Amino acid sequence: MTKIITSIALFICSLLSAQSQFDQGMGKAFQLWGQGKNTEASDLFERIAAAEQTSWLPNYYVALINTTAAFQTKDKEQINLLLTKAQNAVTIEMAKNPNNPELLVLQAMIHTAWIAYDPMTNGQKLSGKVMELYGKALAIAPENPRVVFEKAQFEIGAAKFWGTDTKPMCAQIQKAIGLFATFKPETTFSPKWGLESAIAASANCK
Repeated sequence: MTKIITSIALFICSLLSAQSQFDQGMGKAFQLWGQGKNTEASDLFERIAAAEQTSWLPNYYVALINTTAAFQTKDKEQINLLLTKAQNAVTIEMAKNPNNPELLVLQAMIHTAWIAYDPMTNGQKLSGKVMELYGKALAIAPENPRVVFEKAQFEIGAAKFWGTDTKPMCAQIQKAIGLFATFKPETTFSPKWGLESAIAASANCK
């Protein structure tokens, strides 16, 4: 009995230690990202993802960091590297949970980055897929502010391209701002981003 209790105690301690290591690693990766060290943050999230395969969050942030960076460059080779890394990370997690609305939004953002880089080549090919992803995410999580906001953002881009009215999308951005006030992330490291971007988008909305 003593051996069993000792084994259980050691097992629990190992779990607590692993959780602590996960928390510490995630905290460090966020710190690096906050310091503008995108590559170092992405690499650390990637290592955490390899070690902690039951959590979708490390790969989520690998994809988010690289997708965000892709919107900030016009270098095709760099965009390809960034979005390939992002896509690989999302693909791993989507295979485990294809109905995760945060992952669906991120997949849509990856497609949007390709459209933004070359709208003539990628717009027709990927726009339908983006709207399908946002439609699925909205059906699953209609109160998720990132789903509402990013869908509206994409629709505004399309409306401006075609010269159509953006007021309905601007209303959705306002709705998203309200949803940010009540949205409660599931864990400490769950996605929380988007409010500042939504406020800025609302200020520019017409």
